[in-house]
Amino acid sequence: MSLHPEVKWAQRPDVVYLTVMLPDAKDAKVNLDPEGVFNFSASAGAGDRHYELKLELQDKVNVEESKISTGVRSIFCILQKAEPKWWTKLLRGDGKAPHYVKVDWDKWVDEDDEPDAGPGDMDMNSMDFSKFGDMGGMGGDMAGMMGGMGGDMGDDLDESDDEEQEVIKPSAKAAEVVDVKPKAEGEAA
Repeated sequence: MSLHPEVKWAQRPDVVYLTVMLPDAKDAKVNLDPEGVFNFSASAGAGDRHYELKLELQDKVNVEESKISTGVRSIFCILQKAEPKWWTKLLRGDGKAPHYVKVDWDKWVDEDDEPDAGPGDMDMNSMDFSKFGDMGGMGGDMAGMMGGMGGDMGDDLDESDDEEQEVIKPSAKAAEVVDVKPKAEGEAA
């Protein structure tokens, strides 16, 4: 009987990321059908245990544009979708995904979080921040606003706590190692 490796997945509108988590996989074979059937087989672990996987993906894929990379710890696949659209789930059917198929939260992006030129995007390059002084009827003259606060601003600029201080180097005597032995009772200090 063959085992099923753990599979992590994430998506973008145009691709599905599939990672088959199988360290030290030997003789890994991946077959991708344009109808969206993903087949995987390999041996790994103690005694070269046999692993198999068949996933019927939610929709069709472009086999020629898809990429597969075999690494030491996993087999990473970028499956190009035939039509760029968000899938509601990875696998076909109404049932729940098998326990070994999990979401790859490190790669996951929600459809709502996909960057686009929607109303939430602001082009900060075209903003003139010098105009912010006029906000709320405050006027842009900051010096005039500070004038009514009282006190002398800037009169003590010459006095600074950051004056240069003399660097004191340790004397040769301070660098000597002092051997201190505990005194026995009754010894004079």
